[in-house]
Amino acid sequence: MILDQAIIDKLGRTLIARGVALEEYQIEALQSMGVTGVYILEGKEEPRKENGKSKEPEIPKKVQKTIEKIKVEDKAKVRLSESVKKRVSEGMRYLYSNTESVHFADAADSIADDLMQSIEENDAIAVDIGMLKVSDEYTFKHSVDVATISMVIAKKYGMNDRQIHEIGISGLLHDVGKSKIPNEVLNKAGKLTDREFEIMRQHPVLGYHILQGKHNISKDVMLGVLQHHEKIDGTGYPLGISEEKISPYAKIISVADIYDALVTERPYKDAMTQRDAVERLMAMTNELDITAMRSFMSSVILYPVGCTVQLSNGEAAKVVENNANYLLRPKVVGIRTGRIYNLAEDINCANIVIR
Repeated sequence: MILDQAIIDKLGRTLIARGVALEEYQIEALQSMGVTGVYILEGKEEPRKENGKSKEPEIPKKVQKTIEKIKVEDKAKVRLSESVKKRVSEGMRYLYSNTESVHFADAADSIADDLMQSIEENDAIAVDIGMLKVSDEYTFKHSVDVATISMVIAKKYGMNDRQIHEIGISGLLHDVGKSKIPNEVLNKAGKLTDREFEIMRQHPVLGYHILQGKHNISKDVMLGVLQHHEKIDGTGYPLGISEEKISPYAKIISVADIYDALVTERPYKDAMTQRDAVERLMAMTNELDITAMRSFMSSVILYPVGCTVQLSNGEAAKVVENNANYLLRPKVVGIRTGRIYNLAEDINCANIVIR
């Protein structure tokens, strides 16, 4: 596990530099300090180096003081411990491999319990999907992402604990019908033919049939699975129904599903940036439930406080405060100049974006 973001204490001192491969004693030390999650380098990117050593952008002491003075910590985010991630990953593998099991519903309920507890432990009202990864397998990762995001949206939406728990189950199982899709269609790297696409579009119905007759699976959970690809303007599938007939669970899951699919790399497509994915969602107001979208926008954190971003004016900056109403435009401090960029409210920053 190679750090993708340096661990810096409140005095601005770098405790562990970006690019360091974490060892067990360092992990234990971080945990003892109350650090419950770190950003890990993934993919083919190489850590930035200078003279053979990992290099973080140097922050002048005066700038660091400014950052510490005005920094506002993010809202409480969902955090999954390593033990929870392991249980959830094993549980998802069981669900998709044992759809006929008499213990199927209990297994789904147990996973949703783990996610619910992780949300309740720190009264989480926000989610940073970079912290959720439970598996390298797309289907399992995607299902857990969708479930967790949907639960946080449901909380913001005003749903009660039972509904939040149920929408977690529905999110976990929203793609379970894909377990019945032939592998040559499901895992095809290239573009699907019209016939293959029609087969793929049957997965909500197949998932609904899997859940029918299982104990402790409510009608609302099943409708969330069946309708998660429906659109409020009636252009979705498999039923082509419009807003008034789509279940509340499906409206929420649809937003989480589209967002996570857009930001995830697949063999047949590149991942979108989080900014581009949000802008795509914002352009779908005629297709997605507006209340669910607003709840999503105020719940997802794209640029966690403390992370480094690149501005369109060429300056690197540290994020010091997020704005729930403008998740693409946080307040940042230029690392080189110390300039405060209030991207959401300062008219002088109107032409500056995070790249």
